[in-house]
Amino acid sequence: MEDALPTRRFWMLNALAWSAYIGLSLGMAAAFSAMSPAMVLISVSLGALLWLVSGAIRARAARLGWWERGLWVLATRLLASVVIGTTLAQLALAAILVPSIALGWVEVAGGLSAYRPAATLMYWTNTAVVLALWTGIWAGAHSVRQARRSELARLRAEARHHLLERDALKARLNPHFVFNALNNLRALINEDPARARELVTRLSNTLRHALEHSGDTEVTVARELEVVEDYLAVEAVHYEDRLRVVREVPPDTLQATLPAMALQLLVENAIKHGIAVIPGGGEITIALNRAGAALHVTVTNPVPLTRAASGHGVGLAYLQAQLGAGTVDLQHKGDTMVASLVVPQ
Repeated sequence: MEDALPTRRFWMLNALAWSAYIGLSLGMAAAFSAMSPAMVLISVSLGALLWLVSGAIRARAARLGWWERGLWVLATRLLASVVIGTTLAQLALAAILVPSIALGWVEVAGGLSAYRPAATLMYWTNTAVVLALWTGIWAGAHSVRQARRSELARLRAEARHHLLERDALKARLNPHFVFNALNNLRALINEDPARARELVTRLSNTLRHALEHSGDTEVTVARELEVVEDYLAVEAVHYEDRLRVVREVPPDTLQATLPAMALQLLVENAIKHGIAVIPGGGEITIALNRAGAALHVTVTNPVPLTRAASGHGVGLAYLQAQLGAGTVDLQHKGDTMVASLVVPQ
C-alpha cells in the first residue's frame, strides 16, 4: 500500500501539524501564566517526539499494507501503535526532562516528584489522546484516498473491459463479412431463391447470436458449433470451393463450455487472414479435445509464406480477457497458422 502523499510532502505537512501543537501548548501555558523554560522544553520535545512517532506509524502501515488486511486488523494495529508510540514518546521525554531537572537546567514544581505514578499516568493519557486524534485524522484521510483510488481503478478496468467488448463486437460484426453476404444474397435471389432463403436464415442466426451474447456468457461447444456452421455456410457462398473445412470434434467435447463466439472469432481470423488472401483458398481444420480439466481448441489455416501473422489478433485480446485462467496462443508453423485456445472447465 502506497500513501497517496509523497513522503517529503507528508513529513512537511506533519511538521506543520506538530508545530501547531507546540504553538498551541505554549499559547495555553502563557494564557494561564505557566510559561517557563521547563514548559518550553516539554512542549518542544514532546512535539518533536510525536512528529517522529506519527511518521513511524505511517511508514509501518504503508510498508506492511495495513489497509489491505481488513477493518478489524487495521483498527487493532492503529490502536496498538498509539499505545506503543505514546509510551515511547513519554519514555524519551522522561529521558530528556529528568536529567535536566536533576542538573538544575530547568525547574518543575515538585522537582522529580512530578513523575510520581499518578502524574505519569496523566501525562501518558494526555499524550495518547493527542496521538490518537492525529492517527484518526490521518487514517480517515488515507481511507478516503484509498477509496478514491480503488474507485478510479474500477472505472478504468470497466473502461478497458467495455473497449474490449466494443472491439470484439466489431470483430463479430465484420463489415466486410456483412457486405459480402448481402452482395451474394442479391445475386442469389434471382439465380437460386431457395439458396437465398437459406443464406438469409444463416446470416440472421449469426448476427442474432453475436448481438445476444455478452462477453461473459459461456455456451456449450455444441451451441458454438451451430453458430460456426451458420457462419461457414455464409462464407461458403462467397468463397465456394476455395473454402474447405475439416472438423475434428469428439462427442465428449460437445457439452464442454467456452466463451460465446470464441470459436467463431478464431474461424473468422482463419478465413480473413488465410483463405481470403490465398488465390486458391485452402483448408481450415477445427479440432477440439478434452485433456484433464481443460478444453483444447485449435483452428489451423494456410497463410502465404510472404505474409506473417499480421492482423491475426482481431478479437484475441478480448478472448484472453474473458478466459481468465485460460490462454490464447498463435503459432506460425511453415505455411500454416495455428490458433490455440485452452478453456478451463
